[in-house]
Amino acid sequence: MVKNFSELDLTKQYTVKDYLTWQFAERVELFKGFIAKMSPAPSSRHQMISGMLFLEIGIFLRKKSCKVFYAPFDVYLPKIDDRTVLQPDICVICDAAKIQKKGCVGAPDLVIEILSPGNSRLEMEDKYNLYEEAGVKEYWIVFPSEQIIQVYFLENGKYISQKAHANGDIVKTRILDGLDLEVDKIFE
Repeated sequence: MVKNFSELDLTKQYTVKDYLTWQFAERVELFKGFIAKMSPAPSSRHQMISGMLFLEIGIFLRKKSCKVFYAPFDVYLPKIDDRTVLQPDICVICDAAKIQKKGCVGAPDLVIEILSPGNSRLEMEDKYNLYEEAGVKEYWIVFPSEQIIQVYFLENGKYISQKAHANGDIVKTRILDGLDLEVDKIFE
């Protein structure tokens, strides 16, 4: 059992089994066994955007079978390996069997990542590739400073990009028929 982040060897690969024994305050993700320390608490801007997305999606899903979750919420991707655990900002899961006490086991249907100043290009590329490989049907990347939402749909195992959605646009999702999100409202 690891109680301090400093006890970990960042050059070593770890498994989900290891991850589940860690009892320290720092938030981390596992990328195919390697630890990625998450940035400290998100900015107020990040939280407002995340909160608005969660609220709008949550209201839409009320009394529906799909459920929405927000970070910190572990997503285990066993299709990839037993060494990957991510904490997306928001995810929607429509298969109740994937929702377990420890988090989501299997690919969520929709994942939303909101960029923070601490996000590296490599990290975002890694997540894009992991979500695509795991079979996440829809992946959104939110760019707070540009007020843009980039949406990707999984088709034949590969992500297909829609045009970037900016103020004045409506974001529609393929997996949640009838959910229309006004970009202006997300960034107000």
